[in-house]
Amino acid sequence: MNLHANAALSLNARRRLVAAVVKADRSVTQAASAAGVSERTARKWVARYRAEGDAGLRDRSSAPKHVANRTDPQMVALLVALRRLRFTAPELADLLDVPCSTISGILKREGVGRLGRIGLEPAVRYEHEQPGDLVHIDIKK
Repeated sequence: MNLHANAALSLNARRRLVAAVVKADRSVTQAASAAGVSERTARKWVARYRAEGDAGLRDRSSAPKHVANRTDPQMVALLVALRRLRFTAPELADLLDVPCSTISGILKREGVGRLGRIGLEPAVRYEHEQPGDLVHIDIKK
């Protein structure tokens, strides 16, 4: 379990706190004082333990459940399709009236931030069957 930086108690300390309240019949106030946390925090861990068991003592994600201003999936698909036609992020920003930083982030997330030589004609190479078939000499006067 990865504890966040501000966690007051480790997983084992949370288990000891809950055990003191549930099994040892200590008051929440006494257990909180012994653990060095507030009574409110102790009540939270005890309630989670009673509702979910040992899984309730683990840290929960603080990430938002949904993003209010997420870019529409159809817009993302359009951006990716236009990027594959070799439009740059600034060109797409001008064309679609969307901030360049938004477009760059979406393209990077979708894996088309840098296209490289994908989709371009291959370079013409001088390839011959045998060494010496083609001799190229540079001279300088």
